[in-house]
Amino acid sequence: MDGVDQNDTTPGIGRVVRGQRSTETKRYQTMNKPEKHRGNLLRQSVGMGGALLLGIAFGTALPAGAQPSPANAVVGAADNVSLRNEVRHAIDKGLTWLEKSQDTNGFWSTADHPAMTALPLVALQGRPVGREQPADRDAVQRGYAYLMSCVRPDGAICRKELPSYNTSVSMMALLVGNRPEFLPAIVKARKFLIGLQADFGEPGKMDTPFDGGMGYGNSDRRPDLSNTSLALEALYHSKRYLADKNVPDAGDLNWPAAIHFIQSCQNLPSQNPETWASDDPQNKGGFIYAPGRSMAGETNLPSGRVALRSYGTMSYAGLLSYVYADLKHDDPRVTAVMDWLRANYTLDENPAMGPQGLYYYYHTMAKALTQYGADTLAIKDGQNIRWREPLALKLINLQHADGSWANENGRWFEKDPALVTAYCLITLEMLQGKL
Repeated sequence: MDGVDQNDTTPGIGRVVRGQRSTETKRYQTMNKPEKHRGNLLRQSVGMGGALLLGIAFGTALPAGAQPSPANAVVGAADNVSLRNEVRHAIDKGLTWLEKSQDTNGFWSTADHPAMTALPLVALQGRPVGREQPADRDAVQRGYAYLMSCVRPDGAICRKELPSYNTSVSMMALLVGNRPEFLPAIVKARKFLIGLQADFGEPGKMDTPFDGGMGYGNSDRRPDLSNTSLALEALYHSKRYLADKNVPDAGDLNWPAAIHFIQSCQNLPSQNPETWASDDPQNKGGFIYAPGRSMAGETNLPSGRVALRSYGTMSYAGLLSYVYADLKHDDPRVTAVMDWLRANYTLDENPAMGPQGLYYYYHTMAKALTQYGADTLAIKDGQNIRWREPLALKLINLQHADGSWANENGRWFEKDPALVTAYCLITLEMLQGKL
């Protein structure tokens, strides 16, 4: 969340409610229903109320395609009651810490960036299985009062800077809140984000690799995949939410242009004509931060070419963006990024970035694989892993005694315990119902 360094790990959001369909076959049947039917599934989730609505539930009913279950054995127990109890305990401790850490003025961490409050608001309304959390609790009420104080006449939800990032993340918190008084702010925020979509070069033509993307806004409108993926998330889910509320003329993004920008960040020469795109085994299919720029730097290939390195957070953000853009599982751009993610799967680091942005990496991994519809991953050593279980265990083991989480590496504000605790709580809440 650094407007100067134009980071790639701006705080994101997403949660999934426990789905009723437990097999990939059933999920495949559901996800490939016509759009009208998928909208009905969203409306059913909205009716559940609280943060279970709308699929922050956002990951179960709405993926664009589905991946059949592998035939061979998978690593991880099929029904782990003990782990679910441990996850619930970790969530309880984290939520208690989060409530205690709120400023008396309603925000978390800083009053300058409402997104830093939006994430804890989502976490506090997670309502994990077996725990009731009333939406009118004081921390939630104060948080929303602060968030609404940041709504500007032009629709942005921000203070002084980073309007795209702050608006996208704050919009998601308002969607989770599902209150009638939030509806005008959601409509205006949606139109604001749509208006930020870049169109360089000749108007109406996708004649630069940056066309279709979004940046931080204000004076820095250079698109990057991090801000673009967060905006796509808010626009994707708000479109369905507003349709359910019968809100007319909510407007929409130029999705073909958005796809153009996403693929312009992918190391895949068959789809991306940019000269930096590489199909070497180390990088093929993965993503970088922006066309021509990787936060993981560059590498020298045996051929003598210099390649921009693909890395973990942006590769999951790329997958997630393709899902929001409704690309199917057999699309070569989707299969390529899934191949890279399987080959580079690890919980020990953010691939190619080490400890930098590690918790955002965990958060984006859970969100992307959930939206994609993957219950297992066939990783490079030949194992099929139930990825939710090792990720849940990793987060439990990293939790501090007081219930918080924080990264020892301070890049992208990950030494901030409120930010990182929100990441972890949202992730565990996303995982719990599928363990």
